Amino acid sequence: MRPFLPAHAIIIAALLICAPASQAQSTPASSGTAVTKHKVVFQVSDNDPKKWELTMNNVRNVQADLGKENVSVEVVAYGPGLAMLQLESTAANRIADAQRAGVKVVACENTMHAQKLTKDDMLGGIGYVPAGVSELILLQEKGYSYVRP
Repeated sequence: MRPFLPAHAIIIAALLICAPASQAQSTPASSGTAVTKHKVVFQVSDNDPKKWELTMNNVRNVQADLGKENVSVEVVAYGPGLAMLQLESTAANRIADAQRAGVKVVACENTMHAQKLTKDDMLGGIGYVPAGVSELILLQEKGYSYVRP
């Protein structure tokens, strides 16, 4: 058996420091117990009002089940799904309700440019990301769970 060397301790410490964090983070609750902070991102890439409704139902249900204070929710719309965030969208009221409940809703600027849309064509209060697919990747790398209704 080989002896344990200080270099082994350094390697082990580096591995522990670089180990991926779990998908949920614990934060202290006011009662002194830990509360799990969940993170979820919903993809909307279909121009289908039924899918938009399903997405918004999923968002509402996740917040109701886990507690809206215990979950960070983001909705990313791109491609044909960007219609969900346009001014004439049938989902406008549901988007506004979700935003009031703390949901971050973002539109893909790549799609906006391709469809020749400006921020004036979009619902108020939404955010913008350079690329919807990249936003999904980045959020998943940060531990967000991914849902595509």
